[in-house]
Amino acid sequence: MSETASMVSEYARSDQFRDARIHLCDLAGLEVRDCEVTGLKIVDCYGSDVYIGGYFERLVVNDVDVTAYVEAELDRRHPARALARNAASPDDYRAAWDAIESLWSATLDRARLLPDAKLHERVDGEWSFVETQRHLLLACDAWLGNAVLEEETPYHPWGLPHGGMPPEEAAKLGLTLDATPTLDEVLAPRLARMAAMRRVVDGLTAAELDRVCGRKPADPYPDEEYVVRRCLKVVLKEEAEHHRYAVRDLAVLEAGA
Repeated sequence: MSETASMVSEYARSDQFRDARIHLCDLAGLEVRDCEVTGLKIVDCYGSDVYIGGYFERLVVNDVDVTAYVEAELDRRHPARALARNAASPDDYRAAWDAIESLWSATLDRARLLPDAKLHERVDGEWSFVETQRHLLLACDAWLGNAVLEEETPYHPWGLPHGGMPPEEAAKLGLTLDATPTLDEVLAPRLARMAAMRRVVDGLTAAELDRVCGRKPADPYPDEEYVVRRCLKVVLKEEAEHHRYAVRDLAVLEAGA
């Protein structure tokens, strides 16, 4: 289970649909978001334009296991994913961060060509470009600032948590969920966090990668061992995956600008 999926499971407050059976229903337009779907089975159904997105350890379509194909194709289109996922040595972490910095530099230049209103616009219900920057700010605050660096006040109020986090938990971290900063405003702390990550990976050693952190990323996370390599890899993977989402949605925003 991914780090994000693990956290979402902590917030699952309803099991009313667990093991449910839905037969002979018109589910056109149904959206299932931020849900635990292990064991989900869709059989003898029909339709068009079916979209499935998320983290799946195994995905079978019409009796064909497409897991490896989907992962390979995503890695082909977005090589930073593989660099982040496979990072093992200090040099691997540095190479992955080099790629991520380069990707975001070009993508931020691209985003700035759009009107500010477009950068707050959601595509198909996904986070806006600005909201994506806010989420990555929080990811770095938690996994780098709090867990690895053990800062006294690691969380910026503009950080945006995963949708599964209850508002009361977000409030405990000092987050202002309804904030509406501009792109440039949120980039000030966001780029500062990226610079902190650069300093950390530049100084990485094998011993530091294996150091056990004195804190977990945030109180809602499970009480277990958090090693530096695990925490930094979460940052790498969050950056790579959300960059993928960002450029996907930027293309839609540009087409409609």
